[in-house]
Amino acid sequence: MLRSPRIMEITDDNVDELAVRSPLPVLIDFWGAGCAPCRATAPHVDALADLYDGRVRVGQCDVDGNHEVVARFDVRAMPTFLMLRDGRVVGQIVGAVPRAKLDELVRKALA
Repeated sequence: MLRSPRIMEITDDNVDELAVRSPLPVLIDFWGAGCAPCRATAPHVDALADLYDGRVRVGQCDVDGNHEVVARFDVRAMPTFLMLRDGRVVGQIVGAVPRAKLDELVRKALA
C-alpha cells in the first residue's frame, strides 16, 4: 500500500534499523490488504509523510507478512498507528481516525 515515496516499508528484517534506531521520531502505520479502514486512512498517512518530511519518518507495516513486528509492538487491530521516539513507543492510536488526530499524535512526539 506504499503510495508516497517518503513512506518506508517496515518489515521484520528492517524495523530496528529504520524505526527503533532512527534519529528522528517514526510514525508506523500497521495495515492489512483486506482492511477497509486502512485504505481510508492511507491518504492521511501520505499527507503526514509530506508535511513532516525531514522531521519525522513515516513507515507502513503490512501485518500479514511481518508477524514478528506485530507481536513485538502488541498490535491487535488494524489500523494501528504507533509513534516511536528514541526507540520507545510514545503514542498510539487504534482504528480509523481523522487526519487531525494523527497530526496531533505526531506533534506530541515532536514537542
